[in-house]
Amino acid sequence: MFIKRLSYLLRKSFSSTPLGLYSQVTYSIQRKQVHCLKMVDSQYYLPNSISISKLDCKEAFGLLSAKEKLYAHYISRAAWYGGLVVLLQTSPESPTIYVLLQKLFRKQTQAELEKVASEAGLSPEEYQAVLVYAAGFYANMGNYKSFGDTKFIPNLPKEKLKALVWQSKAFKENPAEMESLWNSCSKLLFSLEDRQKQLGLGQDGITTYFSGNCCLEDAKLAQKFLDSQNLSAYNTRLFKREPEAGKQAYEVRLASAVKMDCVSDGEGQTRCGRYDFEDAVFNVHRGDHAPLMEKVSQNLEKAKTYASNENEVRMLEEYVKSFNFGSVDAHKEGSRFWIKDKGPIVESYIGFIESYRDPFGSRGEFEGFVAVVNKAMSARFAQLVSKAEVLLPELPWPAAFEKDHFLRPDFTSLDVLTFAGSGIPSGINIPNYDDIRQSEGFKNVSLGNVLAVGSITRKEDLTFLEEDIKDLYLKLVGPAFEVQVGLHELLGHGSGKLFVQDSKGNFNFDKGSICNPLTEQLVSSWYQEGETWDSKFSTIASSYEECRAECVGIYMCLGKEVLSIFGHEGEDAEDVLYINWLNMVRAGLLGLEFYTPESKTWRQAHMRGRFVILRVLLEAGEGLVTLKATTGADGRPDMVISLDRSKIKTVGKNAIQKFLCKLQVYKTIADVEGGRALYEGYSEVNSDGPHDFLRIRETVLLRKVARKLFVQANTVVKGESVELVEYENTAAGLVQSNTDRFQEDAEELERHLLELSSQDVSCWC
Repeated sequence: MFIKRLSYLLRKSFSSTPLGLYSQVTYSIQRKQVHCLKMVDSQYYLPNSISISKLDCKEAFGLLSAKEKLYAHYISRAAWYGGLVVLLQTSPESPTIYVLLQKLFRKQTQAELEKVASEAGLSPEEYQAVLVYAAGFYANMGNYKSFGDTKFIPNLPKEKLKALVWQSKAFKENPAEMESLWNSCSKLLFSLEDRQKQLGLGQDGITTYFSGNCCLEDAKLAQKFLDSQNLSAYNTRLFKREPEAGKQAYEVRLASAVKMDCVSDGEGQTRCGRYDFEDAVFNVHRGDHAPLMEKVSQNLEKAKTYASNENEVRMLEEYVKSFNFGSVDAHKEGSRFWIKDKGPIVESYIGFIESYRDPFGSRGEFEGFVAVVNKAMSARFAQLVSKAEVLLPELPWPAAFEKDHFLRPDFTSLDVLTFAGSGIPSGINIPNYDDIRQSEGFKNVSLGNVLAVGSITRKEDLTFLEEDIKDLYLKLVGPAFEVQVGLHELLGHGSGKLFVQDSKGNFNFDKGSICNPLTEQLVSSWYQEGETWDSKFSTIASSYEECRAECVGIYMCLGKEVLSIFGHEGEDAEDVLYINWLNMVRAGLLGLEFYTPESKTWRQAHMRGRFVILRVLLEAGEGLVTLKATTGADGRPDMVISLDRSKIKTVGKNAIQKFLCKLQVYKTIADVEGGRALYEGYSEVNSDGPHDFLRIRETVLLRKVARKLFVQANTVVKGESVELVEYENTAAGLVQSNTDRFQEDAEELERHLLELSSQDVSCWC
């Protein structure tokens, strides 16, 4: 009785703490087995108090014509189907967890399931933890956080979740199926073994971009092979196979609806086949994610009927070709038509886009968005674009390191209707294809309704700032972030030249006269034909580029003219400038949450870049930025970060000016060695020097606040019109929006996901 009572009391005490998550550990006390509970680090679960906001697009959607609504609807459907690919790109267990959750919540109402949970012995808090886990899973499209790449597990005992599943209507209707799903994923659902705590390559973490037997050397060899064939890695995965004729063999798998490797109708040629390369064999096949890619193409074909112009028609045709045949070249062609489609009322982009979550930094995660133009805010961005040619020369690198001609992009503020993928950004600068960006152009978008709710923070959640500055911060962080996003996307990602030698030996710069400003010697390195920024700088490329764009943002906001464009004058402008810089240094401190000391790796590109900026500003000295260890009102360790606003335009500007010039020069001339030394040096986290960043990291984790989740609407065709279906901004609302999303073909989709997952199950061991 004593043993049972002790176990009960331990469980009650742990579940009432801020770290209410626990794992089963067995201890022997006086030769008796006591099952007590060990708390798990809070970064591995989502708290019941997590903030959830609705992406409101009702007004913007209501202003669309019937034709525009149908166009938006079918591209949204394509995006949502393609978004399911992210499950297969995240972890081996994600597809099965998704199917389990879908069946659990689809078979009965949430009110009914809540009653079942109570009858199964779950407390209201434990049932809420189930909803929060499901909401987080759907929002990240997998069981690893899209922002930070950390695994999260349900915040309740495994046996309680099992009890809910066993008592559910889904289980009673098909017990064998539900038990099979549970048995397939429950171990990994709750596992926090060291390697499974984060995404990574080899022993550093989990990835499904590479088979489990791949290491960094395999990734490097595969990239060399892809470059040699001028084949993009964006829509690929790599599998290491059994040797062929004494040579190590690899499979490069292309995402496509078509499974056959031979030339198909509508395709000029195929890149599939067997290639011998450096004592290895590469077999290029297609058909990865085939049933999902087919759904994407089918809905894009439907959208084409409602396109507004020829550019949109041609764009969709090329996208369909890309997703059918696994052709990145076709997607690039579609992106060219997308760039030409200036100022559409309904904006969209879809494909394998961002490479943040590929441990090697070359493969794109699927995403797709549909949004409606916010005309008032877009007018400000248009004004910024019109001033860009005047502003670009103010960037701190020689004119030869800037693009020969500024290709004026579309820059619009959009209200998101649909954003499918693992997360929702605040702004985007696309396409990511270097050759198109350098010579043909790009587009910038700022996601207005994301910015509107994303910057809203409760005062009690505002960490590491001096108390007397919090009110000003809360008042202006939204406007300041809006300025930063605009500058980051347009003048950050939109600036800078890459020096390239093409296949004919021609250079896009004067090799005989242009000097490296860091060495004052003639430039001696550049990109060869087929090489890209991502392929050359690989593992640091994404973070390095985000850091460069963030530096451009805080550097360029020092100009009064820029702040005036956004409606800030006089004292207000000075306050916005100050809060923008303060927000950046605070973000650098918060970035430590996304560093893993055990493997010495960063898990989030933007936050690594912001930490680098913090290091640069701390190094500048003269009291510009200070970090002070304190004790919070709760008696636990705390930290206060201060920024001397009187020194931003002198000490701060000078530090960022020098650092930003180095970033651009190394990028322009493809100096991987120099760029790596610079960037990895500043992003090192250790206990040396004036700041013990490893200890500071512990305080950051102690004070961390869970990242906000977003609830998105669905669109439904009713007769000849499209209706917008909205949901409440709760975990239950987010779950409901996802279970409603595929009502017409849920069983088919779930079968496809399980088949796709099971065919590669042996590859992850």
